[in-house]
Amino acid sequence: MRQTVVDTDVLILHLRGNEAAGKALTEAAKESLLHCSAITIGEIYAGMKEDEREKTEKLLDSMVVIDVDRSIAALAGNYRRTIKSHQLELDDCLIAATCAVRKATLITCNTKHYPMSDFEKRAVKIA
Repeated sequence: MRQTVVDTDVLILHLRGNEAAGKALTEAAKESLLHCSAITIGEIYAGMKEDEREKTEKLLDSMVVIDVDRSIAALAGNYRRTIKSHQLELDDCLIAATCAVRKATLITCNTKHYPMSDFEKRAVKIA
């Protein structure tokens, strides 16, 4: 079965009621098992409001979490070192490397944050 990694932005938008993000997750779940990076878990908890905890944990519990291992960390470091972009952050490099190593598709609202070409990306259009 195909692996799909969901970016933090899509999950946050879904949790806050965005219909386009919810639809993107529903469609992706029909054709693949949904995953997220352990980095996404940290990002979501960092911005979570206390009254969102139950709904957030339920969503995260429904996904397969991919830990950052040495191969993912090394590739992320290589991306950060070699790709010249003022928008390129290490957390995005780690999520991108997760996709590349696991041969997964990334679903994101911010394709500009992922200039890498060694994995597939699908943009979620938010109105």
